[in-house]
Amino acid sequence: MREDEFSGLVAAYRAELRAHCYRMLGSVQDAEDALQEALVRAWKGIDRFQGRGAVRSWLYSIATNTALDIAGHRSRREFAVDMGTAAGPGAELDPPLTDLPWLEPYPDQWLALSPQPSPEARYEQRESVELAFAAALQHLPPLQRAVLLLREVVGFSAVETASQLDTSVSSVTSALQRARVALQTRLPARSQQSTLRMLGDQHTRDLVQRYADAMERGDIETLVGLLTQDVTWSMPPVPTWFLGLESVRDFLVSYPLADRWKHRPTRANGQLAVAGYRYDEDDGGFIPASIDVLTLEGDKIAAVTGFLTRELLSPENADGWVSGAALFKRFGLPATPP
Repeated sequence: MREDEFSGLVAAYRAELRAHCYRMLGSVQDAEDALQEALVRAWKGIDRFQGRGAVRSWLYSIATNTALDIAGHRSRREFAVDMGTAAGPGAELDPPLTDLPWLEPYPDQWLALSPQPSPEARYEQRESVELAFAAALQHLPPLQRAVLLLREVVGFSAVETASQLDTSVSSVTSALQRARVALQTRLPARSQQSTLRMLGDQHTRDLVQRYADAMERGDIETLVGLLTQDVTWSMPPVPTWFLGLESVRDFLVSYPLADRWKHRPTRANGQLAVAGYRYDEDDGGFIPASIDVLTLEGDKIAAVTGFLTRELLSPENADGWVSGAALFKRFGLPATPP
């Protein structure tokens, strides 16, 4: 097979394989690395495949085992609200921990939203990248994570999954049962997809616009009115996070609302999100500063996870962290607001 023929063969599966690697690893960069390595392995093994079995199943087998190899040499991806206790009113922000493996946001535009391939799949494609789901997956051992994703997200049968992972059907069944039990204690009762459908497109657009407008105007009363009583606010790679209206209100007044902002709506991890550009005095313009992913509870915001950019952090604490231009490019956003 020629290289261009191979590229055509795998092109239809690239988006879903990248999303699968992200679910396995919780990192966009690790997912990209895993996908590239998997495709190299597939190219080298194409002569042995020779059309035996389904191309999709074969590619998932290679991608999953590649991701397992990477996961074996990586710590699990951290979610800020899983780290330590919440800070109280008046607390100062701890320095960012850029050497910690943080869970990263995933652009919705990268998702392959094809119909579910099998009744085996219990989770929608968007639901399976929601922040709560992605964070919960990180608490599973890598093999349980792989089994659950192949069975209940991708929709492969137990027999297919056992073949892909070179194990027995009984081992797959046992791993799936343990993974289900572990997830039950970590997932919310209602997914974001269910909440968004209940609210409808117009309501969710209005909610995002009110959030963006309040942030730009520094309107703390409107902003607080959009939040639940037990709202959480976190800002990876800063480990400090806040819980409850009193603490979050104090933080907002002391930090983000003291600056000038412009915002654009976007979508991340199957959820509502807002891209924030902060005015930088030294730069003399607005710089890409954060992707705020909004988690809803009913018609209010129950959590804001603001993924900060390198430009927003102090230079001595930003080494190795993602730049605003790189992060915003993933979401199809310009480096400066229009």
